[in-house]
Amino acid sequence: MKIQSPTVGPIVGYTTADQVRIWLRGEFQKTPDGYRRCFGVAQLTASGAGGFGPPQFVKLPPYFDMTGVCAFTHLQPETTYEYRAGWFFAETGLDSLDATQDLDWSNAVKGQFRTGTADKSKGRSYVVGSCRYLLKLFGGLIFDERGDKTFNSILTQIRNRPVDGLVMVGDQIYADDLNFIAPGMGVDQFLERYRATFSQPNLRQLMSQVPTYMVLDDHEIEDNWPSKADDKDQVILYPAAMHSYQVYQCSHSPLFKDLDENNRVTGTLSHFWYLFRDGCCDWFVTDCRTERVWSNDPSQRRMVSEEQMEALLEWLADGSGLVKLIVSSVPFFPDLTSDKEDKWTGFVPERTRILDFILAKKIRKVVFVSGDVHCSLSAELKTPQDPSFKVISVISSSFFWPYPHMDSGAFGLTGKILSSSANQYEVVNPSPVYSTDNFGRMDITPAGLSVSFFERKGAPLGNAIQRNF
Repeated sequence: MKIQSPTVGPIVGYTTADQVRIWLRGEFQKTPDGYRRCFGVAQLTASGAGGFGPPQFVKLPPYFDMTGVCAFTHLQPETTYEYRAGWFFAETGLDSLDATQDLDWSNAVKGQFRTGTADKSKGRSYVVGSCRYLLKLFGGLIFDERGDKTFNSILTQIRNRPVDGLVMVGDQIYADDLNFIAPGMGVDQFLERYRATFSQPNLRQLMSQVPTYMVLDDHEIEDNWPSKADDKDQVILYPAAMHSYQVYQCSHSPLFKDLDENNRVTGTLSHFWYLFRDGCCDWFVTDCRTERVWSNDPSQRRMVSEEQMEALLEWLADGSGLVKLIVSSVPFFPDLTSDKEDKWTGFVPERTRILDFILAKKIRKVVFVSGDVHCSLSAELKTPQDPSFKVISVISSSFFWPYPHMDSGAFGLTGKILSSSANQYEVVNPSPVYSTDNFGRMDITPAGLSVSFFERKGAPLGNAIQRNF
């Protein structure tokens, strides 16, 4: 049986010290009776160990755009693994596939990744960023692929300076940029946008070798979602957007925790926020979009559900001593001077609740990682109520945006942020604001954080920003 190269992917997703998820897409082929059955398959071997282990098979169904995830467990920590992966048609069921059958891997894709660590003292490094614009129209006759150069620069850098993960903080696609041409996109249009974006060669290569974590922002659905949504958007646009989001961004993430007895991903999602750990880093990836309640009255707005808020606060206060990294697709601070209603600046009571909790519980090593605003910077938050209080903000955007970027005038880079309690919080030690396409790199240890930004072609933007915990 000949294994074919994935039509999209592979993506190395959720990776721990002892497991990995590998996502890929096959191909849809019609038949007189419906469609041909398509399956994905992958094999692993520890680098230098010799032959590959038994193959892991997964069904690639049409309702999931011919995609699936091969999960592997019982791996060794801090170990480089090689893999090969692909897909094939077979006129049989998944349970009838036999690991001993003859497979021809000559056309399969080959790659490698490194498992994480369970050692909580180990530092970790991540590439972070957001907002990757891709315009593709009329069957590719109009096709702006300049943004893929950013990912080529990342690939070049990590050959000598490896990273432990890629964290994409939102707007992985811009599904709403064609509303003036084709309003009311359906699921097929969303899926096609993901295929085009995730098939760009440099991004594809990067995600095939670095554990990749994603969360949506507004443009996966509609600009500033849900503030402009009407009833039709809620019943047509939103389900199409979220089905596509689950297929291409959630399916290989920690959201699907459960594996069945055959190591296959199972379960149904009840929310879109998730957690993962690696070394000294403890991540809480928030969902700042799909649980929002919008109102023109700020007191009636909600950024996240009470369930998500309570989970976040419980996680913050768990006493782990790890670096607490909170992904928020929109900036937590500094406050913006315009377009602020869409950010945490427009949801002050919830933001104040989080900050007051950190202050009261004396929680240290807290870092917010954000995107959205088409510029990059870092800053700290302090309070006169406790001189040892410190919260760090890292904003990394955009991977590629072919229009004007925000600059320093868009932020309150000094002074107090809005607060709904008696506690006052002040922005201090802001970095320069980099108003160009770029990516961020975070090198994290139990003692502190180094943040560096690099422009699209790889040159450093200023000096590395050092933040002690």
